[in-house]
Amino acid sequence: MEVRAYIESGILELYVFGTLSESETAEVAEMAGKNPEVQEEIISIEKAVISLSYSMAPYLSAANYDRIREKLIEKHGKVVEMKPKSNVALFIGWAAAVVLMIGIGWQYTQLDSAKNQIATVETENDTLQKELIQTKLTQTQTESMLAVVRDQNNTVVPLGGQAVSPESKAKVYWNQGTQTVYVDASGLPQPPEGFVYQVWALKLNPLTPTSIGLLDDFKGNDSRLFAVNNAIEAEAFGITLEPAGGSISPTLEQLYTLGKV
Repeated sequence: MEVRAYIESGILELYVFGTLSESETAEVAEMAGKNPEVQEEIISIEKAVISLSYSMAPYLSAANYDRIREKLIEKHGKVVEMKPKSNVALFIGWAAAVVLMIGIGWQYTQLDSAKNQIATVETENDTLQKELIQTKLTQTQTESMLAVVRDQNNTVVPLGGQAVSPESKAKVYWNQGTQTVYVDASGLPQPPEGFVYQVWALKLNPLTPTSIGLLDDFKGNDSRLFAVNNAIEAEAFGITLEPAGGSISPTLEQLYTLGKV
């Protein structure tokens, strides 16, 4: 069909008024997209319809409005002025919503803060509990060692400093009844890295040294009181500085302390 015949068929008017089927509407839209003449005709029809609508609508002037208002007052006594709805209620509603959101946020923050505080307190309690247990263990060990040291049955052997370290000193507490030996090494300097103090029980004639233990973890032992092996028939005690792990025989050049029973 030619464009002019298509325009004059009346289908464009039906299209503007929206009375066509979906397929027919789609067909007209497609035709308008391809042919500017059809598109212009549709616009022209739409303008004509709008102009017709304005011409058919009654015009209400201010004078007409006043006359109608007076008639209504004569008939009904008064005319109720319709005021626009106040925005106060809407504002209050929005304000309440904002306050509610702030309150919820504050409560969430407080809850989160409380959870963090509880977690911190629990961690601190756990740390304090561990420290308390460690303190009790240390106290028990200290009391046990002090009981041994203060035992009247102990043989106390003072060990004096030797040529390599004249200022050094130590004490051996030897309980021959219980066969326990403790060394008070508080008078010895901190051993160098990679070295350890080794305790020897000595028989003097002939000189026969026997290792009775190492003073391990010297830095970690605050009391500097060490339990070592029993000394059988010892006539003297000596402490030497040896490589970590100890030596089979004492390094006499590194003899720090020595004392006879």
